[in-house]
Amino acid sequence: MALNDRKSWVLKSVVDTYVETAEPVASKTIADLSTTKVSSATIRNEMAELEKQGYLVSPHTSAGRVPTDKAYREYVEHLMRPVALDEEEKGNIRRELGQEIYELSDLLKQAGQVLSTSTGYTSIALMPSENERYIKQIKLLQIEPGRILIVLVFSAGVLKDRVIRAHEYLTQDDLIQISNALEDNLSGVPVEDITLMTVESALDQVELPDALLNQLLYEAYVTIKQSEQLDVYVEGVQNLFIQPDLRENDKAHLVYDTLKKDGLITGYLKDQDNQEGNFMIRIGQEIKLDGLEACSLITTSYKIGDRLKGQIGILGPKRMDYERAIPRIAFIRERVSDFRKEDKK
Repeated sequence: MALNDRKSWVLKSVVDTYVETAEPVASKTIADLSTTKVSSATIRNEMAELEKQGYLVSPHTSAGRVPTDKAYREYVEHLMRPVALDEEEKGNIRRELGQEIYELSDLLKQAGQVLSTSTGYTSIALMPSENERYIKQIKLLQIEPGRILIVLVFSAGVLKDRVIRAHEYLTQDDLIQISNALEDNLSGVPVEDITLMTVESALDQVELPDALLNQLLYEAYVTIKQSEQLDVYVEGVQNLFIQPDLRENDKAHLVYDTLKKDGLITGYLKDQDNQEGNFMIRIGQEIKLDGLEACSLITTSYKIGDRLKGQIGILGPKRMDYERAIPRIAFIRERVSDFRKEDKK
């Protein structure tokens, strides 16, 4: 059942006040906010009704009330009024993300730092995926005898690199020969179709002893296959530990432990299919990840070019400032989506 205008105003006022103070909200506090001189008794009755309907709850140690997950859901869907960024903040963000950044991974790290700083929460950015990733270039560079840097450039400009150990007798000329053979045979082949045998076949015509080639071809294969794993960048984890409602009962440590689990957040975000420009807001139990019950997660999709699509957003307490956070995510998403590797050349 939809809330009437007064209950909607009371609920929004309770949420806004609790977001600001992190303290249970009393009816007198809400009455003092009214411009129509509504009595504390009237507000108390409205809050009692909202509690019966599951929007508010009374902590045992306080006469005030705090919002429930149901209240936050009503708030984000019907009551909040997003606060636009002023031109000064927009300019600061543009400068932070307008530096000489050549790789998408560097851009996402920087965007995450800016998003975390501007919202005060933990930011999460997922590297983009594409339906069919394929190799454009493969380069092997000798750092020093026995240490080689493998550089892979994929479709749409995504770059991956990895340092490996190899036979110290391999020269840079040998590596150029191997690079050319791999690139000639694997360029344009979807990564998911590349097998160890594929890499081995690509080096059939390279006239080098097997003792030099065998380890290298295996390391090249591992590097290529590891590129299928999406990277996730998490910034501002320290912000979890300064939130009053996450400090109690070690909740912040539960959140931190969840973030540390390999692939958990990556897999969760990858499964979310946000339409471009829309926001996914998950509150408390809606996140469905153990350890994040006290949190809200807001994510949105960014798109680069025609194929690449990733996720960016924030994780914080349910008592987060949704009205300020969402416009900042949206603005930073636009800056990320404007990234073009070819424009940086």
